[in-house]
Amino acid sequence: MTQTSCLFCRMARREINADILAQTEGFFAVRDINPQAPTHLLIIPTEHISTLADATEHHTTLLGQALQFANHLAREERLLPEGYRVVMNCGPQAGQSVFHLHFHLLGGRVMRWPPG
Repeated sequence: MTQTSCLFCRMARREINADILAQTEGFFAVRDINPQAPTHLLIIPTEHISTLADATEHHTTLLGQALQFANHLAREERLLPEGYRVVMNCGPQAGQSVFHLHFHLLGGRVMRWPPG
C-alpha cells in the first residue's frame, strides 16, 4: 500500500473525515470503528510506517512518544486507576488489518490473558 492510498495517511492529511479526539506533533487518536472494549482508541503516527517490523532505530523516540500519548489519553478517558491495555499488531497473522503502524488503547473492562 502506498502512502497516497493508506487510510491512516489520508486521515492524517485530512483528505477523509475522521473524528480526531486528540493530536500531538506526530500523532493523532481516533475511536476504533469496531471497538473491543468500552474504550478503544487508535493512536496513529502521522509518519507512514507499515508495521513495527519496518521501524528502525530512527523510530525509537517516536515509539516512546506513542506510549506517552497513550498514557495521556488513558487519563483523559478516566481509565486509571483500574488500568488499560496498549496493543500493537504486526502483520496479518497478528491481526493487523491496516498496514500503517498504530497502537490500540483499550480499557473500561477486565482484560483476560492470553488475549488471542
